[in-house]
Amino acid sequence: QVQLVESGGGLVQAGVSLRLSCAASGRTFSGYAMGWFRQAPGKERAFVAAINWSDGRTNYADSVKGRFTISRDNAKNTVYLQMNSLKPEDTAVYYCAAHRSFSVVITQPYYWGQGTQVTVSS
Repeated sequence: QVQLVESGGGLVQAGVSLRLSCAASGRTFSGYAMGWFRQAPGKERAFVAAINWSDGRTNYADSVKGRFTISRDNAKNTVYLQMNSLKPEDTAVYYCAAHRSFSVVITQPYYWGQGTQVTVSS
């Protein structure tokens, strides 16, 4: 079992930066690919970014490429999402997710956090 707890959300103005954190506990963090997803009001949850455990490979949704960066600190069992140049359309609940497979975490994560709200005002 892996428990994921997100933090760092909040209300910000368009154009600023925000960093989300996801702390993992339970089974060893190593070996798990980690991802971030988001769900905007009235929309389905959507993939944002993912990072592999072994080689640090990353994958991003087109909508956030060049603005968001995913990273991880295996020693701290934590994954981050640095969000720059935030836009009102980035407003959503952001979820951390995990799976043993990098390719699968992008589509069907096995573990989910409870989410953290990010609201970007114009």
